[in-house]
Amino acid sequence: MITVRKSAERGHAQHGWLDTYHTFSFADYHNSKFMGFRSLRVMNEDRVIGGEGFPTHPHRDMEILTYILSGSLEHRDSMGTGEVIHPGELQRMSAGTGVTHSEFNASATDPVHLLQIWIMPTSRGIKPSYEQITLPAEKLDGLHLAASSNAGSSEAVHINADARLYIARLEAQKKVQANLAHGRYGWVQVARGSVDINGVQLQAGDGAAISEETSVSISNPGKAGNGSAEILFFDLA
Repeated sequence: MITVRKSAERGHAQHGWLDTYHTFSFADYHNSKFMGFRSLRVMNEDRVIGGEGFPTHPHRDMEILTYILSGSLEHRDSMGTGEVIHPGELQRMSAGTGVTHSEFNASATDPVHLLQIWIMPTSRGIKPSYEQITLPAEKLDGLHLAASSNAGSSEAVHINADARLYIARLEAQKKVQANLAHGRYGWVQVARGSVDINGVQLQAGDGAAISEETSVSISNPGKAGNGSAEILFFDLA
C-alpha cells in the first residue's frame, strides 16, 4: 500500500527569512493524522534567505539529518563543532543527552534550500555526537546507502536508529528497485523532479508512506534532457 502526502497539503509557514514546509506536525503546525511515520518524526523543507538562520537552540534524544539541495549552511554547536554543509553533503547530529546548536545561511546574499529530517532514536541518553560526509556522486545513480545504524564507511553516517536512508538521483527513464523485508516500512521523499513509484506519480515535495510491500520500483518517467529526479528512500522498522 502506498499512501501519498502531497506537497501542497503540507504545513506551511512564511517568516520572511524562512519559507518552510512540514510533512509532519512541527512547531505551530499540528495535524493529528501526520505526527510522523514509524520512527520518521520530522521532514521539513526549508528555504532560508542570505544572512539569516536558526539561532542557538537545544535538542535531546533525536537523530537529526540535514541534506542541502542548494546553497550552503553553517553549523555550530555546544560540542565545539563548526562546519559548513554544501550540496551533496549529509550532516548527522545525535542530540542524545542534550546539545545546543545554530544553523545559518553561509552566504550573505544567496538562499539555501535544505531538508531537515528527525528520526526517533533506538536508545535514549547517549553521548551527543556529530558527523558530516560527502556523498559519492558517482554512486547516486542507484540507491546509495547514506545513513544506517551499522554504517562503517566515509560514504554513510551512523545513526542511533533502526532505520536506513538511501539517496538516488535518477536521469530520465532510469529505474531503481528497493526491497523491504517482512515487517519493514518505507518512506519516499521527492527532493527534485518527478518519479513513478509502483505506478503512483509523485512530484517534488511529495512524500509517500509504503506498507505491506516487499518491492518498490522507483523510476524517472521524464524524457531525455528534461532533468534528473532526486529521491530519499527510508527503510523503517
